[in-house]
Amino acid sequence: MSARYELHGSVAVITLDNPPVNGLGYETRKGITEGLARAEDDAQVKAIVITGAGKAFSGGADIREFGSPKATQEPNLMSVIRTLDNCTKPVVAAIHSVCMGGGLELALGCHYRVAAPGTQVALPEVKLGLVPGAGGTQRLPRVIGVENALNMIVSGEPVKSEVLAAIPGQKLFDKIVEGDLLAAAVAFAGEVAERRPLPRVRDLKAEHREADGYFQFARNTVKAMARNFPAPAKCVDCVEASVKRRFDEGLAFEREQFINLMMTPESKALRHAFFAERAASKIPDVPEDTPTREIRKVAVIGAGTMGGGISMNFLNAGIHVTILEMKQEALDRGVAVMRSNYEGQVKKGKLTAEKLEQRMGLLETTLSYDDIRDADLVIEAVFEDIGVKEQVFKKLDEVMKPGAILASNTSTLDLNKIASFTKRPQDVIGMHFFSPANVMKLLEVVRGEKTGKDVLATVMKLAKVIKKTAVVSGVCDGFIGNRMIEQYSRQAGFLLEEGCTPEQVDRAIEKFGFAMGPFRMGDLAGNDVGWYIRKRRYVEKPDMRYSKTADILCEMGRYGQKTGAGWYDYKPGKRDAIPSPVVNEMIEKHRKELGITPRKISDEEIVGRLVYALVNEGAKILEEGIALRASDIDMVYLTGYGFPLFRGGPMCYADTVGLFNVVQDMRRFARNPHADPSFWTPAPLLKRLADEGKTFN
Repeated sequence: MSARYELHGSVAVITLDNPPVNGLGYETRKGITEGLARAEDDAQVKAIVITGAGKAFSGGADIREFGSPKATQEPNLMSVIRTLDNCTKPVVAAIHSVCMGGGLELALGCHYRVAAPGTQVALPEVKLGLVPGAGGTQRLPRVIGVENALNMIVSGEPVKSEVLAAIPGQKLFDKIVEGDLLAAAVAFAGEVAERRPLPRVRDLKAEHREADGYFQFARNTVKAMARNFPAPAKCVDCVEASVKRRFDEGLAFEREQFINLMMTPESKALRHAFFAERAASKIPDVPEDTPTREIRKVAVIGAGTMGGGISMNFLNAGIHVTILEMKQEALDRGVAVMRSNYEGQVKKGKLTAEKLEQRMGLLETTLSYDDIRDADLVIEAVFEDIGVKEQVFKKLDEVMKPGAILASNTSTLDLNKIASFTKRPQDVIGMHFFSPANVMKLLEVVRGEKTGKDVLATVMKLAKVIKKTAVVSGVCDGFIGNRMIEQYSRQAGFLLEEGCTPEQVDRAIEKFGFAMGPFRMGDLAGNDVGWYIRKRRYVEKPDMRYSKTADILCEMGRYGQKTGAGWYDYKPGKRDAIPSPVVNEMIEKHRKELGITPRKISDEEIVGRLVYALVNEGAKILEEGIALRASDIDMVYLTGYGFPLFRGGPMCYADTVGLFNVVQDMRRFARNPHADPSFWTPAPLLKRLADEGKTFN
């Protein structure tokens, strides 16, 4: 049973006990209702307290039951709360640590609520593309006011209990209790034992003086901020129902919205992302109790954009960092950029000046390998060239203490080869950060053939400390993210040859929901980076076809924002991409040389070709075992490449469209006279799943 029942004198205490966050799973719900029935039947019991064991009151629904029959099996959460509503003895919720989602709805069903300071209180369902489904939108406005409630419900963000207790006229908390919460709750239950009638949240009124005007304003705001997500607008509708409808009607309306949203592709995508993030940290052959190495000191080789950004992650987490460079000017420049980044955060009010100095105080710089020999982890962020990496890793092998983890930030190179430059390949791992490294959430963790399990477990644990989403990749050219993006970029180049302009391609994919189209992305990252990789490809894979437009662009010296000109023109100090007549002229000239007559290409075709280029390569990566699961590929694209969250990642999107339809479209693209038919040959896994009517996830 996931709920314990004990007597404290004349007070019955029901303790939710379903670690880690007392999720309201079937057994827990059953335990609550059985405990309430037992207390009702016992003449000695005058009042009841509900609390949570361990580190939470309740985090809400038990995510382990999502999608299973147990999630809705009676007693469901609404039935539990209905039992509370009808209870003839006062019920006090003793709330601490975490009170979220269904946990808050449960507490709102109690007659009284006492809370410990610092409790995180939230209705975060909107983050899964849903509205609260057990009365949250109807009861919360009744206890903290319509506007405060709507802000909490639409944002899904947690608010501290003492902040909510300070709202004038609030009826959410009867008391904020320092010290022993349970003892205080039992004492309070004794005080209110004889009070009648029992106060119920449902009997309060939700009111707003300017209801029509306020809800219209709220709708306009939500529409502007969450245009691709239906749930925030439905939250507004539900809170409006709390003001304009009788309680039971509002409850029925909320439930209807909850069920409808459950079926939307957006909610499915958000729920997929939620579970994908949790799944990414699980590695089948590396048990959760694998011993890890202690990381107290980190060294970073290179103070450029990547090295500086990587260092900031560790400084932010309070970990000492030493940056090594070859020249003092490079060091000074790198440290100045880091300080300027922090100063920008101070100006925006995101960081205090004191924290800035604290973080910079954890940073040391050096020109000598001798000063980093005692680091527990060293991350190399030098030029993307195997010869340069060889020099660095041979030196690290020579100087680093035994047991130090040697990591490479390589984005495409062979990690097994890099590991072979050392006598300790078991200590070598890839830690591929994404630019800007201090902002982007993704960390691609590359597992070499000989990488130790303890090394992998250590880096996965460390990723959480520095607030990154870590995804494990096997070794191949470009790993997961860059191997797929290369096919996407190739396809973008072919679209230019056939009749598109860079701005047309970018506009179509941005309308689909990408943060940035392929050409704006190239200009931001530096077009010379791709050029360098292509030159390597021309030697290694002479059969692989690319559009020459990107090479011609680089030959013109148009590397992107850093040179003030790339696929677009840029004004000094500004990042606005201005369509370039020079580039369009270059593309037209190249088309003529190829003998191609340009045609009108629809946005639908642009999006299909770019996204399915990702999907097909993703299927190959999955089949080769480079990625552990399809959802890991989705995580890489959601957190590292600006793939639209409301579509759940490329593999999830393909599942939504239907793999049969994806394959049909690919066959259509292959019939294009200018296409490379081999490009559009469905990966064996994709074809097999499509033929069997199955999905990736």
